[in-house]
Amino acid sequence: MIYIIAVFTSRNETLYLANMFKSNGLYSDIINTPKEAGQACGISVRFDERMLPVARNFLRAKPFRSFYGFFKVYLNGNTRMVERI
Repeated sequence: MIYIIAVFTSRNETLYLANMFKSNGLYSDIINTPKEAGQACGISVRFDERMLPVARNFLRAKPFRSFYGFFKVYLNGNTRMVERI
């Protein structure tokens, strides 16, 4: 399984991005930020990797000041790999 997370240092901005997905009829989820993603507020927005261009457009539309980065998460059984993109 592969998915993308958007990591912020602000919980408010994390929730704002999730609401942008929801208000546009797109699926996203709030998850605990993997420790491999570095310092963050503790929660991230998870979405399908095909939605990365949409997420980038959302970030351009509003000046998110606490955006830390996008990360690709690979799950293979009990192994989780996190890669900054």
